Amino acid sequence: MENIINKIKMAYPVSDATLEALKAHLTPCRFPKRGRMVEAGAYCHSAYFIEKGITRSFWLVNGEEITTSFAAEGCIVFSMDELYYGKISEEYVEALEEVVAYRIAIADLRRLIETNLELCNWWRIIHQNEYRRLHRSHKERLTLPARERYEAFRKQFPEVCRRVNLGYIASYLGITLSTLSRLRNIP
Repeated sequence: MENIINKIKMAYPVSDATLEALKAHLTPCRFPKRGRMVEAGAYCHSAYFIEKGITRSFWLVNGEEITTSFAAEGCIVFSMDELYYGKISEEYVEALEEVVAYRIAIADLRRLIETNLELCNWWRIIHQNEYRRLHRSHKERLTLPARERYEAFRKQFPEVCRRVNLGYIASYLGITLSTLSRLRNIP
């Protein structure tokens, strides 16, 4: 659980007692490459802390997969619709590599966040950071040319650029694969 603990502590200095309370609700699990961790149109009932591997989240729009985010070691993935609104997921989460993770029931996660101030603060911080990332990404997508969007993405997510299929990155950036390939070849 080293990657998970390091990522949690980077965001907020939780105590060992809080980490133990969290660990008491975690169950190890694995997903093969292309395995679905969250399915659109269904309840998952779990969130996943990623110890090893990388995932992508995406929507299916008119038969086309639109990548919305990536998550790697130390991150948590879940259905926002299910956790916050009690609704079935509108998004998929798929393993892009073999993923080693720790599962926590949505109900347990919700209860821990509501009752443990350190976890509540950690949760607030990671969501503030995610909101900022989404806000920046939205602004860049609306205002920057494709090359500058790709450069900003490379700086923000260098690990994703090394490990993920270019088609998923192009989808995330809102450009075609041929445009991304051309941008990558420009010095």
